[in-house]
Amino acid sequence: MKQFNRWRQERIRKLKMKDYSFTVPSVQPDLEYLTDNRKCPSLTWIGHSTFLIQLGGMNIITDPVWSSQMAFQRRLTLPGIPIDEVPAVDVVLISHSHYDHLSIQSLRRLVGPRQLLVPAGLRSKLRKKGFLRVKELHWWESVSIGGLTFTFVPSQHSTRRNPWDTNSSHWGGWVIEQKASRSRRTVSREGDRLVTPPSGEETDFPATGDNAPYPAVSEKPTIYFAGDSGYFQGFKEIGCRFAIDVALLPIGAYEPEWFMGPQHTTPEQALQAFEDIGAKWFVPMHYGTFKLADDTPREALDRLEADRIRRCLAAERIVIPPLGHTWRLWGK
Repeated sequence: MKQFNRWRQERIRKLKMKDYSFTVPSVQPDLEYLTDNRKCPSLTWIGHSTFLIQLGGMNIITDPVWSSQMAFQRRLTLPGIPIDEVPAVDVVLISHSHYDHLSIQSLRRLVGPRQLLVPAGLRSKLRKKGFLRVKELHWWESVSIGGLTFTFVPSQHSTRRNPWDTNSSHWGGWVIEQKASRSRRTVSREGDRLVTPPSGEETDFPATGDNAPYPAVSEKPTIYFAGDSGYFQGFKEIGCRFAIDVALLPIGAYEPEWFMGPQHTTPEQALQAFEDIGAKWFVPMHYGTFKLADDTPREALDRLEADRIRRCLAAERIVIPPLGHTWRLWGK
């Protein structure tokens, strides 16, 4: 509580000096493609930690939050896809129960079968809210749905929705695999370029806009959604257990670092986590939607780019799509 009060006092002074003029770019979503697509893997950022992932013929939503406000902070950008235009949802992945990762109102408005996969301890709360298709998992437990395997993996975080339920449920991330007959594209390095034959292109950082060249990944990619986490050694173990193609990692809500550090990675720590995991591509998230801490979206992206250069990572390996843009991970 002493640390929290110290942060609040510092924040009043700091926020007056912050520049929030930069907003995350957005494009009109290709709703016709998203509604009809049941063959090609794709990834669409809706905002914060909410993604629409299309894989194995299923529509998957991560941490559903379409809220226009978080506590006293208004949403900085509109969702990449309006909630009423989201295709029928087959699976919902919940990383933990914090309000910026789980909105009950948003969850109710989604249509479709909506099989909920949640951390251990959260099932009973959601059933009391009227959700009957809920399965909870402990760390490293897996469940298969259709042709996909979902594994709940560790993170370093906490959870609470009211003063009486602190850490009464778990927290973590999700690895999504399409196990049968994996077909992965060969990736080779030439100097400081990452070359993805035959159709990959070298791109400038960040890759944004409708016409930005996005790399082809795999016909059956393995996707890691980290949820929310501070930096910890568990990233290395996740990388040892899974061959991850695309990692969705948080880069925001890290300042002041002396207070936020145990729970939120800085952009530099997110890049270290990316290297620990051994993934091929990194999509940053958890920035630019709500003012949860003292950092700004521009600061997070600038620090990410500066550390990418310091680490000599190829620019193509960090993919920063605008809100609403669908990255087609394979095919047309």
